[in-house]
Amino acid sequence: MGGAAARGRLAAALVANLGSSICIVFLNKWLYVRLGFPNLSLTLVHFGATWLGLSLCQALGVFAPKSLRPGQVLPLALSFCGFVVFTNLSLQNNTIGTYQLAKAMTTPAIVAIQTLAYGKTFPLRIKLTLIPITLGVFLNSYYDVKFNFLGIVFATLGVLVTSLYQVWVGAKQHELQVNSMQLLYYQAPMSCAMLFCTVPFFEPVFGEGGIFGPWTLSAVIMVLLSGIIAFMVNLSIYWIIGNTSPVTYNMFGHFKFCITLLGGYILFKDPLSVNQASINQHFLGEAFIISGDVLCARSHIVKMQPNLANLRSLRFGERGIKGFSSKTSSRSIISFKPLPPKVSIAL
Repeated sequence: MGGAAARGRLAAALVANLGSSICIVFLNKWLYVRLGFPNLSLTLVHFGATWLGLSLCQALGVFAPKSLRPGQVLPLALSFCGFVVFTNLSLQNNTIGTYQLAKAMTTPAIVAIQTLAYGKTFPLRIKLTLIPITLGVFLNSYYDVKFNFLGIVFATLGVLVTSLYQVWVGAKQHELQVNSMQLLYYQAPMSCAMLFCTVPFFEPVFGEGGIFGPWTLSAVIMVLLSGIIAFMVNLSIYWIIGNTSPVTYNMFGHFKFCITLLGGYILFKDPLSVNQASINQHFLGEAFIISGDVLCARSHIVKMQPNLANLRSLRFGERGIKGFSSKTSSRSIISFKPLPPKVSIAL
């Protein structure tokens, strides 16, 4: 029963992340292309919305904050800024297809970081599945009709910083013994403050094209909606990584690119190629990535089965969710206890 409940919660979190992630990609691209909304300012809105959303959850007693030193969260806050800024810049300077396909390189990068920096070991079958993913990304980027050097630079930086960020998200939750909401509650405002000081140096603040410029009501509504969806994306990322591993999250994340490729073509007319030869190369690249994703996901899910069985079941009662414990206020509705380290990063 406990294993089934754990799988159900994980499935719900994955579905929530899938829907919110796809929505925010298309919504952000629309804001950049159709409205010309500034990139860093939109990222600042996302940070602010995440902070406000968590503050509301805390006020409602959904979770109890845990006291942390700023230095403990600072590296994560810096990588969070880089993660969102570089991925948004990649989205702004690349086609949606190239943006999404480049993100597939996050998995090989995470494997490299965990192997070199954390001494983690991965089964040979998982390492072998990274070959078609890498080859597919290379083929797609090489034959992309809208290839531009700046876009590739931003995509590469985004992959490196995102990989480091995702590894730290899982490691910090267990190192500091906090859950996803507690960690994000401290990290989001710190990242928001960093970006608030940075925006004026790169983008106008007032006037045409600035965050406080003369935007229409529909534009303001879309920006606020983007912030709400960003809160859902950030929270689901933390929960999934904290309860599984960075590689599990990325295995699921690769399936998003099929939907975003189609959406990019329909909504923004992103072309796949200019001739039949490049069409073949483009779809060959995608085929390599899909095959690598399927093989890697299958290998990783098989490896994760014992860990999923160890996730504790949650039972609702008068004092909230039982089966977890932490020091919470008397008005807290839900209490959490971080999961054991063996279900965090270890494969």
